[in-house]
Amino acid sequence: MSTYLYGGNVHANGIRQHYLRYGNPSDAAQQQREAIIIIPGITSPAVTWGFVAERFGQYFDTYVLDVRGRGLSSAEDGLDYGLTAQAEDVIAFANALGLKKYSLVGHSMGGRIGARAAALHPDAVTRLVMVDPPVSGPDRRPYPAKLPWYVDSMAMARKGCNADDMRAFCPTWTEEQLQLRAQWLHTCNESAIIQSFNDFQNDDVHANFAALTLPTMLMIAERGDVVRPEDAEEIQGLIKNLTISHVANAGHMIPWDNEEGFYQAFGDFLGTALNP
Repeated sequence: MSTYLYGGNVHANGIRQHYLRYGNPSDAAQQQREAIIIIPGITSPAVTWGFVAERFGQYFDTYVLDVRGRGLSSAEDGLDYGLTAQAEDVIAFANALGLKKYSLVGHSMGGRIGARAAALHPDAVTRLVMVDPPVSGPDRRPYPAKLPWYVDSMAMARKGCNADDMRAFCPTWTEEQLQLRAQWLHTCNESAIIQSFNDFQNDDVHANFAALTLPTMLMIAERGDVVRPEDAEEIQGLIKNLTISHVANAGHMIPWDNEEGFYQAFGDFLGTALNP
């Protein structure tokens, strides 16, 4: 049975923010737990995380955001697509919906957004999960992906493409995953993606790590090259209340590669396990 409830829009932090909501309002135990806000990565509209939100929705009141510049949120040229604006969006979104206690689960770029949001508003967020976040920054090892991979695939999507076309960029994905990306990638504003990618190199998120005091989880893809052991060791020294989990047999897009391993890696960090 699906846990999808509805999609909606709010005006928060000066823009339209679109989201998808999952959960079971009649589940008393669920309503006692903190809500979850899922923040996707650089070219992942909210709908592409629907399969993950379905599982989360069995246990939590769950919201998946379209980050500005993606999906059905405001995406015009000229918006501020910097990390701080994205972080303020999350806090304003939660306030607009009247969420009092909530945890953030951010994948890749979303992990960096979550870290900045929690650092800037320490009283707003109760738990943070950073799923394989880029740890690049000024004078650091560059992010391993290359910008043309994003730009070229978005250009193809804007013209119109199908799952077979998208397979050249995501060769290990399933037909369903490829078709969904082919359907939605065109909604990503190129200037937003370019600024976010450049910010991986130019914006120092490690300063935010050092400011975090809330319970934080760093989830690492064992087959990825985004967070290396030395990176995890450094972050462990910066975040005092840190739990590190690893997902075997998974690259950077962890739930696409090992979905059950992804859920298991949370343990009961969010208040209850995600495994049936």
